[in-house]
Amino acid sequence: MDVPLWFAVLVVAVLGIRLARPPWWLVALLLLGGYLVANSFLAPTVATLLD
Repeated sequence: MDVPLWFAVLVVAVLGIRLARPPWWLVALLLLGGYLVANSFLAPTVATLLD
């Protein structure tokens, strides 16, 4: 069974938000921070740390 990556990430995110119940400002802050880091000069450093 082939599941698209975007769908798997969406399911995990929804389950995580429903089960952990973090505040919405924290979810927005993490999403914005991840977006900003991915488009900055820190992106290669973060990529090497995650590999």
